[in-house]
Amino acid sequence: MVSKRQVSVLLLCGGLSVYFGYHTFKGRHGLETRSRLIERSTIQEREIKALETVRANLEHEIALLDGPSLDLDYVEELARRHLGFAVRADRILIDRSSSSR
Repeated sequence: MVSKRQVSVLLLCGGLSVYFGYHTFKGRHGLETRSRLIERSTIQEREIKALETVRANLEHEIALLDGPSLDLDYVEELARRHLGFAVRADRILIDRSSSSR
């Protein structure tokens, strides 16, 4: 015959097993959270690589602008590209088909 004490110990052990099992998968430090963190980490690593590429390009452009071998044509090209500058001799084409939608 099973005593009340054995039943209560069995229920307590079952409850603790369910509690810890649930938190193993769904809890704050569970397996599901870990997989989400790994995905997020992968996305951020890709973003870091992209930003490092942009930074390397900018450092290269700065190196071209620094020093005694400064190329004024290159400075003008950068100003036109980044600031949208143009001179009177430039011909500017406007594509109205993509802007009217």
